[in-house]
Amino acid sequence: MFSIHHISLSVKDIGDSVEFYKRLGFKKVSQWDSENNSLTIVHMKLNDCFLEFFCFTDNQEAPESMKSLETDLPRVGIKHFGLKVDSIGRAKEFVLSHNLSDAVSIKRGRTGIDYFFIKDPSGNFIEFVQDEREM
Repeated sequence: MFSIHHISLSVKDIGDSVEFYKRLGFKKVSQWDSENNSLTIVHMKLNDCFLEFFCFTDNQEAPESMKSLETDLPRVGIKHFGLKVDSIGRAKEFVLSHNLSDAVSIKRGRTGIDYFFIKDPSGNFIEFVQDEREM
């Protein structure tokens, strides 16, 4: 009955965000601009999932506690989104070779999957996961 339609992110710069996510394979499919240019909304699509970007001209910086996984995870609310990959090693090579991050550390999670995190240009966390569990 239900399926995930989109994930919404607030971003600092719409152009930087669109270009960053294009390098991950997302395609820009729509854009809306307010009449007074105070807000731009962009939808990008990867397979069946959309990212929805909100870019306000008077955006507000995230609190310090959201800038690190260690301090953000205990805070109630949405934390990040994950992209599933076939090979965590190849995903790391891709991220580094496309200058999407300058440091990547692959870890084994408590739930048995290999993963790493990077941040987009606005500081939003993206998790790359290799999950071969049969569920």
